[in-house]
Amino acid sequence: MKRLLFYSLFILFCSLVSARAQAQPGIVRGAVVDSLTRKPLLEASVSLLLARDSSLVTFGITDGDGRFEFPKVAEGQYRVLVTYVGYRGKARRVNVTADNLTPDAVTIDLVATSETLVEVQVQGERAPVAVKGDTLEFNAGSFKTRPNSQVEDLLKKLPGVEVSTDGTVKAQGQEVKKVLVDGKPFFGNDPKMATRNLPADIIDKIQLYDQSSEQSQFSGVDDGDREKTINITTKKDKRKGTFGQQSIGAGPQPGEDLRYSARASVSHFNNDRQISVLGMANNINQQGFTAQDLDLGNNFSGSGGGGRQGNTRGGAPGGNTGMVGNNAITQSWAAGLNYRDTWGKKIDVTGSYNASNTNTFIDQSSRRENVLPGGVSGSSRSDSAFVTNRTNGSNNSNTNQRFNLRLDYRIDSLTTIRVIPNLSWLNSAYQTTSSAATLSGQGVPVNTSTTNYNSTGDGVTGNNTVLLFRKFQKRGRTFSLNWTTAMNNQTSVGINQSVNTFAQGNAPISTTGVTGPNSQTAVFEQVINQRNDQRTRSMTNSINVSYTEPLSMRQTLEFHYNLSNNNNTSNRFVNNFNEATGQYDQLNSQLSNRFLNTFVTNRGGITWQTRRLKYNYALGFDAQQASLESDNITRDTSFTRTFTNLLPNALFTYNFGKSRTLRVQYRTRINAPSVSQLQPVPDNTNPLNIRLGNPNLQPEYSHNISLNFNRFQPTTYRSLFALLNLSRTDNKIVNATSFDRSGAQITQPINTNGYYTANGSLVLGQPIKLGEQKANLNLTTNLTYNRGTSFVNQQANLANNWLVGQGVSISSNFTEKLDLNLAGNINYQSARYSLQPQQNTSFLNQTVTLDAFYQLPGKFTLSTNVYYNHYGGSAGSFNQSFTLWNAMLTKQLFKQKQGEIRFQAFDLLNQNQSIVRNVTDTYTEEVQSRVLNRYFMVSFVYNLRNFVGSAPTTNPFGQPGGRGNGTRTGGGRRNG
Repeated sequence: MKRLLFYSLFILFCSLVSARAQAQPGIVRGAVVDSLTRKPLLEASVSLLLARDSSLVTFGITDGDGRFEFPKVAEGQYRVLVTYVGYRGKARRVNVTADNLTPDAVTIDLVATSETLVEVQVQGERAPVAVKGDTLEFNAGSFKTRPNSQVEDLLKKLPGVEVSTDGTVKAQGQEVKKVLVDGKPFFGNDPKMATRNLPADIIDKIQLYDQSSEQSQFSGVDDGDREKTINITTKKDKRKGTFGQQSIGAGPQPGEDLRYSARASVSHFNNDRQISVLGMANNINQQGFTAQDLDLGNNFSGSGGGGRQGNTRGGAPGGNTGMVGNNAITQSWAAGLNYRDTWGKKIDVTGSYNASNTNTFIDQSSRRENVLPGGVSGSSRSDSAFVTNRTNGSNNSNTNQRFNLRLDYRIDSLTTIRVIPNLSWLNSAYQTTSSAATLSGQGVPVNTSTTNYNSTGDGVTGNNTVLLFRKFQKRGRTFSLNWTTAMNNQTSVGINQSVNTFAQGNAPISTTGVTGPNSQTAVFEQVINQRNDQRTRSMTNSINVSYTEPLSMRQTLEFHYNLSNNNNTSNRFVNNFNEATGQYDQLNSQLSNRFLNTFVTNRGGITWQTRRLKYNYALGFDAQQASLESDNITRDTSFTRTFTNLLPNALFTYNFGKSRTLRVQYRTRINAPSVSQLQPVPDNTNPLNIRLGNPNLQPEYSHNISLNFNRFQPTTYRSLFALLNLSRTDNKIVNATSFDRSGAQITQPINTNGYYTANGSLVLGQPIKLGEQKANLNLTTNLTYNRGTSFVNQQANLANNWLVGQGVSISSNFTEKLDLNLAGNINYQSARYSLQPQQNTSFLNQTVTLDAFYQLPGKFTLSTNVYYNHYGGSAGSFNQSFTLWNAMLTKQLFKQKQGEIRFQAFDLLNQNQSIVRNVTDTYTEEVQSRVLNRYFMVSFVYNLRNFVGSAPTTNPFGQPGGRGNGTRTGGGRRNG
């Protein structure tokens, strides 16, 4: 199966190239002039579109003489569309036939918008792709999508954009952090709420850019804080009406519970007022939102003995080196409301509220091998190895509520106040049962463990930002005040019941709970029955003041000052079970602690920015003084430390042309340790993996250099995006781990130097023609390198980790009936450790995805998705392969095809599985989890479309190319 799928990818690619080479090419040429002066119009946008549906074939601009030429055009009927700023668009039909392979579109004369339009054939038609400064703009109507598709399906058709199976969107090699709708947030900052719940047929344009911070957008001085952002612009004629999608379905899973899924979304748009209501419930691992829940009381990491499976990275790079499928079965429900409106002429408001609940069931088995250098405490052996086999079952329930608001109040033409509050509530319940047995490298029993851990928790997190923007009469002179308050309050209560046995002579490091040798079994037995109460409170207040003064039309100085105060309290109380009273009323002073931590920073600096026609640069220099005060109330000890750092930064941008940009940035940062890392009390939630804080930690100091190059060629429709990040961190907080002969370990964070990371990506996009059809070819190359030091049994361990990946994808609407997407990825990962070469590992991961859609007669459609995954290069059971095959047959109902009956089969081959391989500086682990396997479902879907003055959409591939006349809504764009 693996070879078949890889050969399919290779054959399809070769077929496309071969067909392109063998087709008899034609040439379409012409010229563009001003209708009045007859002078040529240079750099006018010219698109060659298929006549039958206005889909894009190729795209270009006129030369210095106003001429254009499209070579290698297959036989067929086309439309030549010409657009130019300040002129009415115009289109002309041309036919490429065997008798006339070089038709001339003759001279196309454009009429200026100030003149009376006489000869115009098409009004308001736009080019499929446009480059506007640093924004790449796609005309949604030029990219075909399947019937009743969502925005996520449209994004998959755009060059340089990738959408993963979990809905994560990557553009130009970077993850999209924010998706706006008409320039405003949609359900807060959750990208999936927009991409998975808005229909593609109401979209006018997709705008892609790097959004700078609120401060930069206002002042025009680039501070380097950017997020990859997509702005979805809706069609003007779709901004007044009601639309949405409702679906309900259920079906059997052999030997399991009934599977069900229900979704409903209704949006009412009335120009500036937009109201959306969403709801969903299912037990098939589907989420229409990004999981942002807190995870209270769910930190039970396993090691040596029983416990919840964790991915403990240690201080050096490592961690999760591969996952196949999902590692749990989740049932969830969610509901939400989004509101946007303009109140009068001065107030814009956007807000949302949503609630969600997830129940996650985990059933796992694992094998972990610890190979330790230099022996263990109390042992004379030169090395030691532990092998732990574990089973683990857990049920985690989270109920989360989130509220977001953004209010802009324009006091006058020069002054604006912006208020952005966010609030989140969480209730959590966690239950786990685990059993484990540990053997020595020679197969001798070391310990066994059985653990039951239950916890409940709740938390409230929130932040509020108040921004005051003030411009002055002098152009470029601004003042801004930014006050941010953030709080995080969490409370959890857990019951830890554990029985751990140790072979004679292998008593653990801590004898807390050890009852001594058992005369009947000749082993040490440790019984733990404790209740732990954890309460953490965090409050941060930060004030930032900025003033910009123009030195000239090209140069600006920015003066800024920041004061930040962060107060953290952490109270942990552990009580042993009292058999006499039947209560948890015996305080364990060794494990209990009250801790207070305060981190105050004063930071001031100056930035000098210069803007030229071709390039911009900014040089900045900050000085920061920070004080760290820790007070251990329980131990009656305290200390205060002061740190002074110089923080330079620089930014350089060069524009080679309107579609080529190079950006180089250098930044320095200070990262303070968390209160959990500072608190010196032991955490014995897992008694064989005790975690201990370190009050002597210092803040991390990091240097980062990033390089970003973007190129998009409108004439060839080719794109290239390159990204490279290099960083070095001093005083990096890493883990120091110690083991004893019982197989137990203590982990404590410490500071160390010599931590380096590098990551880069290269994304190439290239259109390919197949007769009259076109396909998009995307090549993605990724490289990641980490180098760091951790400590194992007081010995330094240098780790070097590599990841090299290559991906290729081809997508095409071959005909109006056939849509095909094919993708393949190969990733090579390697981990090398100086102290423990036995831990060195490398493996290869290969994946192939085939996604196809076909329109059958009688309003039937067939969709299928095949996903193949193979891990190789590792020893033992981790050499795994599986194929996940899903299929769906749909019957379209009603006159406008707004209804559907869907027959769905998931995992037809019944091969879905989850495998996780964790490789760290102290262990190698393979975890297998129970996952959702083969099931069937029948669903009914109804798509609501009711717009004022507009009939429902009838074209199954969306609106014909580019007839919308919407204007760009730039609420989210950066200034300058």
